Amino acid sequence: MQREAPIYWSGSVGGWLVTRYDDIMPTFKNTNDYSNEGRLGRAADHLSAADREKLRVFEQHYKTKGLLHSDPPDHTRLRRFTGKAFSPSRIEGIRPNIAKVTGSLLDKCADQGGMDVVHDLASALPVAVLGELMGIPASDQFLLQRWADQLLGFQGINKPDLELLLAAQSAIVEIREYLGELLAARRKDPGTDLLSALVMSETEPHGLSEPEIINTCQTLLVAGHETTTSLIGNGLALLLGDRGQWQRLVDDRSLVRSAIEEIVRYESPVARQPRRVTQDVEMADVVLREGDMLFQMLNAANRDPSHFESPDDFRVDRSPNQHVGFGFGAHFCIGAPLARAEGEVAFTALLERFPRLQMDDPVLSWDSSKANSRVLKSLTVTV
Repeated sequence: MQREAPIYWSGSVGGWLVTRYDDIMPTFKNTNDYSNEGRLGRAADHLSAADREKLRVFEQHYKTKGLLHSDPPDHTRLRRFTGKAFSPSRIEGIRPNIAKVTGSLLDKCADQGGMDVVHDLASALPVAVLGELMGIPASDQFLLQRWADQLLGFQGINKPDLELLLAAQSAIVEIREYLGELLAARRKDPGTDLLSALVMSETEPHGLSEPEIINTCQTLLVAGHETTTSLIGNGLALLLGDRGQWQRLVDDRSLVRSAIEEIVRYESPVARQPRRVTQDVEMADVVLREGDMLFQMLNAANRDPSHFESPDDFRVDRSPNQHVGFGFGAHFCIGAPLARAEGEVAFTALLERFPRLQMDDPVLSWDSSKANSRVLKSLTVTV
């Protein structure tokens, strides 16, 4: 496709597939023509009026401004209040906690002689860390995975069925009620967590409204751990499937940071991202019409041979490595510093404690229920 049809209309996906790095980059930068607003709420447009009536909460939710479905200046305002929690200095401050959680999870692995990496580490770690960062009680953090599965189930699917959308709406309702109670408690007794900071922003000039806070927190609860789950699971599968690369990291753990960037490039956790075309535009001699959907094929851009030497080779020391696995520009992943820190801590601990770790089955099983995510169903390993 990159060679013969880099801007390709797919009726089955329901939009234009853009696969070249140089064509995707302007769609990150130009939020006027390629918008995040309205891209998810359109999922119910194909349904009958009667069915859409059942989805009023769903549609209203995605009309409310949120990090995932707004553009500057609204997105800039939302990000300004939220981004402080994910600043490099704040993330460095919680590294000891990331290490503590990782150590506890790996203790269980050592006791059992192995683990399912996806369930026991790659998913458990970001849920615990993000829960504490936001101020979600540990006893409730198990809810995050279920909500994430429900909200990601319809994304990236052309014309999702009513059942998928109702499941997403159910999660929206539950999250709204749950966060509403937590926010009310923080107004009375604020702490140092993200929920408290967002509540205090309500009284600031151009501060967030409660619907915007809930909408933004929902995004963080879902997206904040899915990418890290993919990063750790996909990365360990790559490394254990290539013992030479694994051994390089065992011998030289200074390569862990570059290895993480290569994992994100080579096995992009987010396979594609949609944008809504706001007016007729021309791209590579193809005319895109107002209202069309465009899909940034991030996994393809990250393998574009015009930008990456030998793109199908996995190299833990690849440099330079300007991948787009976390996006680019105004919508660059706000949680990227946290995902990188979690990945670095987890891989370093695995290398130090279990240098002879073995993958039980070389045949990988991918989760096909999430069209936008590249994530394993399971990955069992033996110490």
